[in-house]
Amino acid sequence: MINLISKQQDFPNDDQGDGRRFYTDGPRVHEYLQEISRDVFQYYGSVTVGEMSSTTLERCQQYSALDGSELSMVFNFHHLKVDYPQGEKWALAPFDFVGLKQIFSHWQRGLHCKGWGALFWCNHDQPRIVSRLGNDGAYRELSAKMLATSLHMMQGTPYIYQGEELAMTNPHYQNLSQYRDVESLNMYKIMVHQQGIEPTTMLNILAEKSRDNSRTPMQWSDALHAGFSKEQPWIDVADNYLLINAEQAIKDPNSVFYFYQRLIELRKTVSIITDGDFLDLCPEHPQLFCYLRQANGQHLLCINNFYDKQVEFELPENIDVSKGKVLLGNYDDWQTQTVQSSMLVRPYESRVILFN
Repeated sequence: MINLISKQQDFPNDDQGDGRRFYTDGPRVHEYLQEISRDVFQYYGSVTVGEMSSTTLERCQQYSALDGSELSMVFNFHHLKVDYPQGEKWALAPFDFVGLKQIFSHWQRGLHCKGWGALFWCNHDQPRIVSRLGNDGAYRELSAKMLATSLHMMQGTPYIYQGEELAMTNPHYQNLSQYRDVESLNMYKIMVHQQGIEPTTMLNILAEKSRDNSRTPMQWSDALHAGFSKEQPWIDVADNYLLINAEQAIKDPNSVFYFYQRLIELRKTVSIITDGDFLDLCPEHPQLFCYLRQANGQHLLCINNFYDKQVEFELPENIDVSKGKVLLGNYDDWQTQTVQSSMLVRPYESRVILFN
């Protein structure tokens, strides 16, 4: 966490049990980053990414200022706390969908023309996103493609975590002995042995929240141990590796893997994705995340249904449907879809439409 490198030097006492205010965004943090950028980064043409802890949009505007005086871009984690009820990680609750959209809008609009952000769903500390916000059962591939689309059509630099491009899922471990993450094991002891939580309840929480969800071996093939190793890995492979693996994905032209390639190709060829501003068209809608990117007289519409129920979407009246072209969708018939003022959006469906 690069924004923790400057601390208050008078070392005040912490009377609140949370010392973050004493070492986060410290008094000399910008001075230090500017010094590193000036004396090191500039000589190598480096792209620098700063992971941020408990910081603000305003701070990140300065950390990632477009003049390159500090960092190229920032990682922030606000959007990955929307399934923490009352801020509590180790509890189960539906994720706050409207809150998720509010966070994306806040950061998209706030960094536009002022800084640069990383776009990501997954890393080594987060559960698999298709299990977390999508549907890792009947709609696994559709919801994985939708989640990828909703992220990649925003402004920023996308990051894809290993296995995300295969729609790898949480392993859904059944036994405590399968876990390796020290945080998970410690929380089990605290919540079961000290707080009296039922063991089965805590195992259900671990199955959704543990960092081990993203740390299972990469699923390369349907061979022993998913082709990851000839020996027993230190942590169990997810049981679904026979169906979900890289070898299988490469054979399927409609796989999540190739869908990610199409998204990346769009980002390289459609400049509005990089340059356009951002407007959430239905911030309070309980199912749809639909946003508009605008630049140089063009409009890019990204429609995403985060749930398993079909829903209707009405285009804004100021958009001329006759000028719309569907660039990508996650249902097989996307290439034959026409742009209409009113559209039915199917379960976990995404559509990307360009208006010239």
